[in-house]
Amino acid sequence: MPANSTASQPLRPAIFLDRDGTINVEVNYLKSPDKLRLIEGAAESIKQLRAAGFLVIVITNQSGIARGFFTHETLDAIHLRLREQLAARGAAVDAIYVCTHHPDDNCECRKPGSSLYLQAAREHGIDLSRSLMIGDKDTDLLAAKKLHMPSVLVKTGFGEAQLASVARWTDYQPVYIADDLRAATRWVLSNWLS
Repeated sequence: MPANSTASQPLRPAIFLDRDGTINVEVNYLKSPDKLRLIEGAAESIKQLRAAGFLVIVITNQSGIARGFFTHETLDAIHLRLREQLAARGAAVDAIYVCTHHPDDNCECRKPGSSLYLQAAREHGIDLSRSLMIGDKDTDLLAAKKLHMPSVLVKTGFGEAQLASVARWTDYQPVYIADDLRAATRWVLSNWLS
């Protein structure tokens, strides 16, 4: 029996979401909870995904802490604001996992590293083989590929700029390219329900 399963709880599928540029507007290092703005339709999409039976897990790189742009306390306040804004629209995420390392640290948790996904799978009983990643960067897609998960690229955030590289991503092509999280959710609900 896998280490992250129990006799009474079957493993569940999850939708892993990037944060900046996927759920909230990309501002190039979000340094204040007052600057957090949800992308239109993001809360409703998260609500729909959870209603369909998916766990919704946020995986985010936040090297702004290692770079000295903001503190752990500020990051906690940003995530509290995110949860409040989602709750005001009847939505919630199941968990938020963060890498705060600098890219030069070569850690395993910074996307495209896989350790945060594996930690989430252990802690929440996630079946990675039935899960999917949605994000706006190649690091999101490559993280999914390393875990044998499909991915969806959204055009919000850095996604539109990333489209120029899609043809070169021969080894980790997204299964779908969506205008935003709302469009990605429509695709998931039509094509990925287990």
